Amino acid sequence: MHQASFFDSEPQQPVLDAEGGLRYLPGVFDPPWCERLFEILLTHAAWTSQQRMMYERLVEVPRRMASYRLDHDALPPLLAETAQRVAQVLDAPFNSVGLNLYRDGHDSVAPHNDKVHDLAPGQPIAVLSLGATRRMTIRAKREPRECWHMPLEAGSLVVMSHASQYHYDHGIPKAPGVLDPRISLAFRVRRF
Repeated sequence: MHQASFFDSEPQQPVLDAEGGLRYLPGVFDPPWCERLFEILLTHAAWTSQQRMMYERLVEVPRRMASYRLDHDALPPLLAETAQRVAQVLDAPFNSVGLNLYRDGHDSVAPHNDKVHDLAPGQPIAVLSLGATRRMTIRAKREPRECWHMPLEAGSLVVMSHASQYHYDHGIPKAPGVLDPRISLAFRVRRF
């Protein structure tokens, strides 16, 4: 399996497809906006803990989660404005957001792809990062199983096409040296 830093090799957009592939857009939101939104979400989001069956036992999912329809009246402050700005930047009609709270480097999400059956075809998935920089790993599902590592900085967007979900997995591996929290906001166009 080939492994490289996302920024060490050409092209800087390793996943290319007719829908835009996978792109990294740094600095979409400035630091004061990110810090304010981070504090609001950390305090006011409806964080939940979940459990899943793994290896024939019930285990805690190693992160906290929350989700909102973007037309919901009870969105945490500043989240609606953030969603509008992401929608304008990408010209996409996002209608939901899923939040993940990685409390420190021990929290993670295994390599996976978004479940495309409940997403609108042709519409992107946009992930906004807040807080600590964490690494996202992108891995091809087929040989030669290329793999890229992308540091996700606060205020950046990772944009993944609907089509890329069929061919690539993405995940946030554990990073024991990271002590600070990170929040990710995954904007999607869901078929409700």
